[in-house]
Amino acid sequence: MGIIYSVLFLGILLATEPVKQDLSYHLLADKRQWFFIPNFLDVVSNLFFIIIGVAGLLLAEKEGSEISLSWRVFFFGLILVALGSMYYHWSPDNKSLVWDRLPMTISFMGLFVALFIENTAINVAEKNLLIMAVLLGLSSVVYWHFTDDLRFYGFVQFGTLTAIPLILYLYKNKDRQSRYLLYGLGFYILAKVFEWADSFIFEQTGQMFSGHTIKHVTAAAATYCVYLMLKKRQKV
Repeated sequence: MGIIYSVLFLGILLATEPVKQDLSYHLLADKRQWFFIPNFLDVVSNLFFIIIGVAGLLLAEKEGSEISLSWRVFFFGLILVALGSMYYHWSPDNKSLVWDRLPMTISFMGLFVALFIENTAINVAEKNLLIMAVLLGLSSVVYWHFTDDLRFYGFVQFGTLTAIPLILYLYKNKDRQSRYLLYGLGFYILAKVFEWADSFIFEQTGQMFSGHTIKHVTAAAATYCVYLMLKKRQKV
Protein backbone atom coordinates (compact mmCIF):
# COMPACT_ATOMS: atom_id res chain seq x y z
CA MET A 1 0.00 0.00 0.00
CA GLY A 2 2.84 2.37 0.88
CA ILE A 3 4.42 1.83 -2.55
CA ILE A 4 1.09 2.51 -4.28
CA TYR A 5 0.60 5.79 -2.40
CA SER A 6 4.20 6.86 -3.08
CA VAL A 7 3.82 6.26 -6.81
CA LEU A 8 0.47 8.05 -6.80
CA PHE A 9 1.96 11.05 -5.00
CA LEU A 10 4.87 11.29 -7.46
CA GLY A 11 2.37 11.13 -10.30
CA ILE A 12 0.38 14.00 -8.79
CA LEU A 13 3.53 16.12 -8.38
CA LEU A 14 4.52 15.54 -12.01
CA ALA A 15 1.04 16.13 -13.41
CA THR A 16 0.03 19.23 -11.43
CA GLU A 17 1.23 22.72 -10.68
CA PRO A 18 1.84 23.99 -7.12
CA VAL A 19 -1.41 24.76 -5.28
CA LYS A 20 -1.29 27.98 -3.28
CA GLN A 21 -3.42 28.67 -0.23
CA ASP A 22 -6.43 30.71 -1.32
CA LEU A 23 -6.48 33.73 1.01
CA SER A 24 -10.27 33.88 0.75
CA TYR A 25 -10.21 30.73 2.93
CA HIS A 26 -9.70 33.06 5.89
CA LEU A 27 -12.80 35.14 5.09
CA LEU A 28 -15.20 33.28 7.36
CA ALA A 29 -18.86 34.24 7.46
CA ASP A 30 -19.47 34.64 11.20
CA LYS A 31 -17.25 37.44 12.48
CA ARG A 32 -19.33 38.30 15.53
CA GLN A 33 -17.49 39.13 18.72
CA TRP A 34 -19.07 38.04 21.97
CA PHE A 35 -17.61 39.20 25.26
CA PHE A 36 -13.95 39.79 24.33
CA ILE A 37 -13.64 36.88 21.87
CA PRO A 38 -13.60 37.64 18.13
CA ASN A 39 -15.25 35.12 15.80
CA PHE A 40 -16.81 33.74 18.96
CA LEU A 41 -18.72 30.67 17.74
CA ASP A 42 -15.94 29.50 15.46
CA VAL A 43 -13.57 29.72 18.43
CA VAL A 44 -15.64 28.13 21.20
CA SER A 45 -17.10 25.35 19.03
CA ASN A 46 -13.64 23.77 19.26
CA LEU A 47 -14.32 22.91 22.90
CA PHE A 48 -16.01 19.71 21.74
CA PHE A 49 -12.62 18.40 20.61
CA ILE A 50 -11.17 18.99 24.08
CA ILE A 51 -14.08 17.15 25.71
CA ILE A 52 -13.70 14.13 23.43
CA GLY A 53 -9.91 14.18 23.66
CA VAL A 54 -9.96 14.18 27.46
CA ALA A 55 -12.67 11.48 27.53
CA GLY A 56 -10.56 9.31 25.23
CA LEU A 57 -7.45 9.71 27.36
CA LEU A 58 -9.41 8.85 30.50
CA LEU A 59 -10.77 5.77 28.77
CA ALA A 60 -7.21 4.79 27.89
CA GLU A 61 -6.14 5.13 31.55
CA LYS A 62 -8.77 2.72 32.84
CA GLU A 63 -7.43 -0.40 34.48
CA GLY A 64 -7.26 -3.21 31.97
CA SER A 65 -7.52 -0.85 29.01
CA GLU A 66 -6.13 -2.21 25.76
CA ILE A 67 -6.08 1.17 24.04
CA SER A 68 -2.76 1.47 22.24
CA LEU A 69 -0.23 4.29 22.11
CA SER A 70 -1.53 5.36 18.69
CA TRP A 71 -5.08 5.82 20.02
CA ARG A 72 -3.68 7.89 22.87
CA VAL A 73 -1.86 10.08 20.37
CA PHE A 74 -5.11 10.46 18.44
CA PHE A 75 -7.01 11.69 21.50
CA PHE A 76 -4.17 13.89 22.75
CA GLY A 77 -4.00 15.30 19.23
CA LEU A 78 -7.68 16.30 19.49
CA ILE A 79 -6.87 18.51 22.46
CA LEU A 80 -4.08 20.13 20.46
CA VAL A 81 -6.46 20.47 17.49
CA ALA A 82 -8.87 22.46 19.67
CA LEU A 83 -6.15 24.77 20.94
CA GLY A 84 -4.63 25.29 17.50
CA SER A 85 -8.01 25.90 15.89
CA MET A 86 -8.99 28.37 18.61
CA TYR A 87 -5.78 30.27 17.97
CA TYR A 88 -6.39 30.29 14.23
CA HIS A 89 -10.02 31.40 14.44
CA TRP A 90 -9.13 34.16 16.87
CA SER A 91 -7.17 35.79 14.05
CA PRO A 92 -7.42 33.87 10.76
CA ASP A 93 -4.43 34.13 8.42
CA ASN A 94 -1.76 31.88 6.96
CA LYS A 95 0.53 32.22 9.97
CA SER A 96 -2.08 31.13 12.50
CA LEU A 97 -3.35 28.45 10.11
CA VAL A 98 -0.04 26.62 10.55
CA TRP A 99 -0.94 26.03 14.21
CA ASP A 100 -4.37 24.79 13.17
CA ARG A 101 -2.97 22.23 10.72
CA LEU A 102 0.00 20.89 12.69
CA PRO A 103 -2.15 19.29 15.43
CA MET A 104 -4.56 17.88 12.85
CA THR A 105 -1.77 15.90 11.24
CA ILE A 106 -0.79 14.47 14.65
CA SER A 107 -4.33 13.30 15.32
CA PHE A 108 -4.83 11.97 11.77
CA MET A 109 -1.62 9.98 11.93
CA GLY A 110 -2.45 8.55 15.35
CA LEU A 111 -5.76 7.34 13.92
CA PHE A 112 -4.16 5.92 10.79
CA VAL A 113 -1.42 4.02 12.62
CA ALA A 114 -3.88 2.62 15.19
CA LEU A 115 -6.11 1.25 12.45
CA PHE A 116 -3.18 -0.02 10.40
CA ILE A 117 -1.72 -1.93 13.36
CA GLU A 118 -5.10 -3.35 14.43
CA ASN A 119 -6.38 -4.40 11.03
CA THR A 120 -3.38 -5.66 9.10
CA ALA A 121 -1.17 -8.66 9.64
CA ILE A 122 1.96 -6.68 8.77
CA ASN A 123 4.56 -7.07 11.50
CA VAL A 124 5.86 -3.59 12.31
CA ALA A 125 6.75 -1.85 15.57
CA GLU A 126 3.89 0.51 16.42
CA LYS A 127 6.11 3.14 18.04
CA ASN A 128 8.45 3.33 15.04
CA LEU A 129 5.59 3.54 12.55
CA LEU A 130 3.86 6.18 14.67
CA ILE A 131 6.96 8.36 14.84
CA MET A 132 7.49 8.15 11.08
CA ALA A 133 3.82 8.86 10.34
CA VAL A 134 3.65 11.88 12.67
CA LEU A 135 6.87 13.29 11.23
CA LEU A 136 5.49 12.82 7.72
CA GLY A 137 2.31 14.68 8.66
CA LEU A 138 4.14 17.53 10.36
CA SER A 139 6.58 17.87 7.47
CA SER A 140 3.66 18.31 5.04
CA VAL A 141 2.50 21.37 6.99
CA VAL A 142 6.04 22.75 7.27
CA TYR A 143 6.50 22.26 3.53
CA TRP A 144 3.30 24.19 2.81
CA HIS A 145 4.34 26.96 5.22
CA PHE A 146 7.66 27.60 3.49
CA THR A 147 6.62 26.95 -0.13
CA ASP A 148 2.92 27.91 -0.17
CA ASP A 149 2.26 24.62 -1.99
CA LEU A 150 -0.62 22.57 -0.58
CA ARG A 151 -0.12 19.42 -2.64
CA PHE A 152 1.96 17.53 -0.06
CA TYR A 153 -0.37 18.48 2.81
CA GLY A 154 -3.50 17.67 0.82
CA PHE A 155 -2.15 14.31 -0.24
CA VAL A 156 -1.20 13.35 3.32
CA GLN A 157 -4.56 14.43 4.74
CA PHE A 158 -6.86 12.97 2.13
CA GLY A 159 -4.61 10.02 1.40
CA THR A 160 -4.81 9.04 5.05
CA LEU A 161 -8.60 9.39 5.08
CA THR A 162 -9.07 7.30 1.94
CA ALA A 163 -6.70 4.66 3.33
CA ILE A 164 -8.98 4.05 6.32
CA PRO A 165 -11.98 2.56 4.47
CA LEU A 166 -9.52 0.81 2.13
CA ILE A 167 -7.83 -0.92 5.09
CA LEU A 168 -11.21 -1.91 6.54
CA TYR A 169 -12.32 -3.34 3.20
CA LEU A 170 -9.14 -5.18 2.31
CA TYR A 171 -8.54 -6.78 5.69
CA LYS A 172 -12.20 -7.17 6.72
CA ASN A 173 -11.77 -6.96 10.47
CA LYS A 174 -14.52 -9.02 12.14
CA ASP A 175 -14.86 -6.51 14.97
CA ARG A 176 -18.45 -5.31 14.59
CA GLN A 177 -17.61 -2.09 16.39
CA SER A 178 -15.57 -1.04 13.35
CA ARG A 179 -18.79 0.22 11.79
CA TYR A 180 -18.38 3.30 14.00
CA LEU A 181 -15.39 4.23 11.87
CA LEU A 182 -17.63 4.42 8.82
CA TYR A 183 -20.09 6.57 10.77
CA GLY A 184 -17.19 8.81 11.70
CA LEU A 185 -16.05 9.05 8.08
CA GLY A 186 -19.59 10.06 7.11
CA PHE A 187 -19.61 12.84 9.71
CA TYR A 188 -16.21 14.04 8.49
CA ILE A 189 -17.47 14.26 4.91
CA LEU A 190 -20.46 16.24 6.17
CA ALA A 191 -18.08 18.55 8.01
CA LYS A 192 -16.30 19.31 4.74
CA VAL A 193 -19.64 20.09 3.09
CA PHE A 194 -20.55 22.48 5.90
CA GLU A 195 -17.14 24.14 5.61
CA TRP A 196 -17.69 24.67 1.90
CA ALA A 197 -21.20 26.12 2.53
CA ASP A 198 -20.06 28.45 5.30
CA SER A 199 -21.67 31.69 4.09
CA PHE A 200 -24.74 29.99 2.60
CA ILE A 201 -25.65 28.32 5.90
CA PHE A 202 -25.00 31.55 7.80
CA GLU A 203 -27.53 33.36 5.64
CA GLN A 204 -30.07 30.49 5.63
CA THR A 205 -30.05 30.27 9.44
CA GLY A 206 -30.71 34.00 9.77
CA GLN A 207 -27.08 34.54 10.77
CA MET A 208 -27.43 32.32 13.82
CA PHE A 209 -24.83 29.71 12.86
CA SER A 210 -22.27 29.56 10.10
CA GLY A 211 -21.29 26.48 8.14
CA HIS A 212 -17.84 26.64 9.68
CA THR A 213 -19.19 26.48 13.21
CA ILE A 214 -21.36 23.49 12.31
CA LYS A 215 -18.30 21.97 10.63
CA HIS A 216 -16.50 21.94 13.99
CA VAL A 217 -19.45 20.25 15.70
CA THR A 218 -19.81 17.67 12.94
CA ALA A 219 -16.07 16.95 12.85
CA ALA A 220 -16.17 16.49 16.62
CA ALA A 221 -19.04 14.03 16.12
CA ALA A 222 -16.75 12.08 13.80
CA THR A 223 -14.15 11.77 16.56
CA TYR A 224 -16.88 10.84 19.05
CA CYS A 225 -17.71 7.85 16.85
CA VAL A 226 -14.13 6.67 17.32
CA TYR A 227 -14.47 7.14 21.07
CA LEU A 228 -17.71 5.12 21.09
CA MET A 229 -16.06 2.32 19.14
CA LEU A 230 -13.25 1.98 21.70
CA LYS A 231 -15.61 2.31 24.64
CA LYS A 232 -17.90 -0.43 23.35
CA ARG A 233 -14.91 -2.68 22.72
CA GLN A 234 -13.96 -2.48 26.37
CA LYS A 235 -17.44 -3.59 27.37
CA VAL A 236 -17.33 -6.69 25.18
